[in-house]
Amino acid sequence: MGFLKVYIRVLRLLSAEATLAIILVIANLGLASAQFAEPLLFGKIIDKLAAAQAENRVPQWADLGPLVAAWIGFALFTILAAVLVALNADRLSHRRRLAVMADYFEHVLHLPLGYHSSVHSGRLLKNMLDGVGTIASVWLNFFRENCAAFAALFILLPMSLFINWRLASLLMSMVALFGALTAFVLRRTDGMQGKVEEFSSTLAERASDALGNIAVIQSFTRVEAETTALRKVSADLLTAQMPVLTWWAMAAVATRASATLTLLAIFLLGVALHINGLATIGEIVAFMSFSTMLIGRLEQVVGFINWIVAVVPKLEEFFDVLDTKPTVADKPGAIDIGRLAGRVAFEHVGFSYDNRRVAVSDASFVAEPGETIALVGSTGSGKSTTLGLLHRVFDPTEGRVTIDGIDLRDMTLLSLRRNIGVVFQEPMLFARSIEENLRVGKADATEAELRLAVERAQATDFISRQTDGLATIVGERGRSLSGGERQRVSIARALIKDPPILVFDEATSALDATTERQLQAALEAATKGRTTFVIAHRLSTIRSADRILVFDQGKVIESGAFEELIAKNGRFAELARAQFIAGSEAR
Repeated sequence: MGFLKVYIRVLRLLSAEATLAIILVIANLGLASAQFAEPLLFGKIIDKLAAAQAENRVPQWADLGPLVAAWIGFALFTILAAVLVALNADRLSHRRRLAVMADYFEHVLHLPLGYHSSVHSGRLLKNMLDGVGTIASVWLNFFRENCAAFAALFILLPMSLFINWRLASLLMSMVALFGALTAFVLRRTDGMQGKVEEFSSTLAERASDALGNIAVIQSFTRVEAETTALRKVSADLLTAQMPVLTWWAMAAVATRASATLTLLAIFLLGVALHINGLATIGEIVAFMSFSTMLIGRLEQVVGFINWIVAVVPKLEEFFDVLDTKPTVADKPGAIDIGRLAGRVAFEHVGFSYDNRRVAVSDASFVAEPGETIALVGSTGSGKSTTLGLLHRVFDPTEGRVTIDGIDLRDMTLLSLRRNIGVVFQEPMLFARSIEENLRVGKADATEAELRLAVERAQATDFISRQTDGLATIVGERGRSLSGGERQRVSIARALIKDPPILVFDEATSALDATTERQLQAALEAATKGRTTFVIAHRLSTIRSADRILVFDQGKVIESGAFEELIAKNGRFAELARAQFIAGSEAR
């Protein structure tokens, strides 16, 4: 069954601490053996006492002593093994839980932007928290209960055949009945819990969306509508969950009834066998104890299966994310290229998102070190995709991109991106201090480097007005700052990185005209000696670019300096006239 594969995979995550895990398994096997031995010893003692009574004599400690000593020894071992398991199982579980969470987090951060654009961040966060929490619970259940229970059911129970095969056969039949009942319930609920988890993930997505857009909800009076929608999903979740709960409630009732019937059947059969001289009183007592112990173990197993089936969809979603392979990764033998000079060449580059819709087609151009290249064109013309290929958000499906003559795919991602600073259209700040956001660009930046980057980004004045200066917490996504302030922090973050290549994706779109003019001069100074790519819709910001590439439907249709393209009276001139900046030059 599917849940067994998931269960085994969860246990395999303990391989990093395999030695301790094996010790705990051995301790559990010892516990199960000790618990199996205790009823057997008790039965032997009963038989000794019964034999002495039948012979009308007083029992002797010489006969009982070894059995009592063995019983005491097993009891002490049980205590010590239980302490060993209790102390180490929890510690192992918590250590591995945090390690697996870190592995998941790192893996998600390496997944391409295309993946993140199609998967809600609320779902990924829920998968991480639910997944690692459930995995830790599986480990604890395994070491505290399941390992000993499985050993008792599948190893020790068959050994009871050597004590009295008739009573053992009845007990094993009852266990088989339990198994059949559980399998029946599993078949009936197969797939139901998957729907439950899907509704649960949808609930997390809607809640995350609403909490992340409070301003929109309040401004457009959507509080009641969003609450109603959330309650609708909650109702769907409950409707899907109820049949599963009903089936497992029926299984729990049947399990309890079967437990009572098992004890009664063992007692009646034992009496019948004793009357016919086929079972001793001690064996009857031992098997009654076996029955009680095994029924408890069976209830643990049934309860565990009930729980694991309920959480398997969570674990499957967790593992689905872990199994997602990054489309962009270091190839074997990729090199750390150190600091590059910055000569960028696109050689007949093509890219398609789905092998049908072409985003970039036969793009070929060269940017020499220190040049500023502007990319313009209508929305969807392929500008951002082209520069995404430069810092390997994705890899080209045709041609190649090189820096200093080296194919990007021959470099490690870390060393490539260390050489490129990107200022995105959306600032995307962390809910941390301004200084921490700046240090994302360079963690070990000095105070002088921080000040210089802030000055170049024209951010000194607004930062100085903050109560805590650089220590000011900017809130989720930088919401405590204005759009222009967020963008200036984003620009400073890229500048402090001091890369040989800079990419500005509509970097000044959120700035007012005055600040933009101030920043333009600062950026020209900051980008000297660096290869700079600028995506711009406001053509006034790229007059000084060394070359302008005009994109249309993924192709470069024009290339040249600002005045040169105006004079051609082509596509660029049309864009210029539309923005009323070409004036008489376009006429």
